[in-house]
Amino acid sequence: MSLSDEQKQLKHKARQQKVKENVDEKIANAQEEKGLLLIITGNGKGKSTSGFGTVARAVGHDKKAAVAQFIKGTWANGERNLLEKLGVEFQVMATGFTWETQNKEADTIAAQLVWQECKRMLKDDTIDVVLFDELTYMVSYGYIDLDEVVEALTERPKMQSVIITGRGAHRTLIELADTVSEVKNVKHAFESGVKALKGVDW
Repeated sequence: MSLSDEQKQLKHKARQQKVKENVDEKIANAQEEKGLLLIITGNGKGKSTSGFGTVARAVGHDKKAAVAQFIKGTWANGERNLLEKLGVEFQVMATGFTWETQNKEADTIAAQLVWQECKRMLKDDTIDVVLFDELTYMVSYGYIDLDEVVEALTERPKMQSVIITGRGAHRTLIELADTVSEVKNVKHAFESGVKALKGVDW
């Protein structure tokens, strides 16, 4: 026997009420206020895009934000074109992909120069949100010391949030983080020979 429209509506309402009660309980229990450490990792496209989206959100709420870019930095990108006009500081490694430079010493020096600016940002309690784009690679390659990164993150101002993007996030950073998202690669146009598109890919 099929349910009447009224019975379906009542069942739907009962399910949604349970969902509401669960959400309300979680909201009631979430009382701690602090800045967050967010890590966006995985082998899929969209990690940096997600990080920049959070920066844009912060700026939209009149928060002060800053960005440090590792790996990608030798060409213009839409996010920087927009966000710098809105007062967002950018520190860029500007050596491009490490497989292009093939010079570990030069890359390490370049990474360290940007990392010194990152440490300054992490001591500045006027900065609400910081994005460290592709920092995971710098740790994996040994260009920046993991313990130094952990120390700087741990000692940052209480209400400052940090977003770290990049593949292969170190397990220590994942354990330290408040929120970790993994972007999975299902399909990518580049693998089918499609050129990166301005305004969409960069």
